Amino acid sequence: MEILLNPDLAYLLLVAGSFLVILAIFAPGTGILEICALFILVLAGWAVYNLPINIWALVVLVGGVIPFIVAVRKSGKQIYLVIALLAFIIGSSFLFRGDSWWQPAVNPFLALVVSILTGGFLWISIQKVLEADKRPPVHDLEGLVGAVGEAKTDIHEQGSVQVAGELWSAFSQEAISRGVQVRVIARHGFSLEVAPISKPKS
Repeated sequence: MEILLNPDLAYLLLVAGSFLVILAIFAPGTGILEICALFILVLAGWAVYNLPINIWALVVLVGGVIPFIVAVRKSGKQIYLVIALLAFIIGSSFLFRGDSWWQPAVNPFLALVVSILTGGFLWISIQKVLEADKRPPVHDLEGLVGAVGEAKTDIHEQGSVQVAGELWSAFSQEAISRGVQVRVIARHGFSLEVAPISKPKS
């Protein structure tokens, strides 16, 4: 564990753990990111506990969480995202104390390169996520009820219909032949309940 007391390695672990946490927040999935982030942050936490740190840098680092949360909840407030990223970069770079409070123990070149790479990647990726979050949905699923479409297969307990330009799974209370015009009477998840409104196409 002595190798973890190297400020440069401890810095890389802290940045990597924080990076994975942010990615996990914006792209939740299988839990792999969360598990990796927890493991790395435990190692970084052990180093932080055993190495001399700048309290002011820790305050800046932790304080960056507040504008980050604001940026997530109010996607139009990009200034908060800028403040949060700067706080994370400055706080992590100066967290481990050098000979004086203003001098980081981390190699300045390493801190500069890592900050530019991680900060730039997070800025671009988070911006894309926030833009996607603001974009209105392509399909109004509730608006499908009442829409008219065409049975692409025979439908009863299951089948397929063409509605709103897309192919949907469908079922009906009565048998419907392929080619019959149908109306959507209900939506159950991504499956549509339909009823016939015309004879099959000849």
